[in-house]
Amino acid sequence: MEGYFGSYVLVAALLAIGVAIVAGAMMANRLLRPTRPTPDKLTTYECGVDPVGEGWAQSQVRYYVFTYLYVVFAVDAVFLFPWATIFDAPGYGLTTLVEMFVFLGFIALGILYAWRKRVLTWT
Repeated sequence: MEGYFGSYVLVAALLAIGVAIVAGAMMANRLLRPTRPTPDKLTTYECGVDPVGEGWAQSQVRYYVFTYLYVVFAVDAVFLFPWATIFDAPGYGLTTLVEMFVFLGFIALGILYAWRKRVLTWT
């Protein structure tokens, strides 16, 4: 496979093989699975509770805000681990320390903003 398009042909062939493997596995699953539909199996299932009433329900926005804040600060905390591993390396001391304090300052500003907007109070 020489030439300009040789590597593209190789990637396309590997992609086609991958798609064929996935499609074959799904087809084998469909052919080999037991199929015994009953009325109980065909009902809507939601966390073990029988469906009653409408499908629409209001939910509090504060739950989403807490989740969003958790995700933001958890992802930010992930950046602390590489910093902790390279902090001790020669030549990274003071510069890395200053950069981390700037990063932690941004996180602190986010927490302060959420606290000032009364997002962190549970009512």
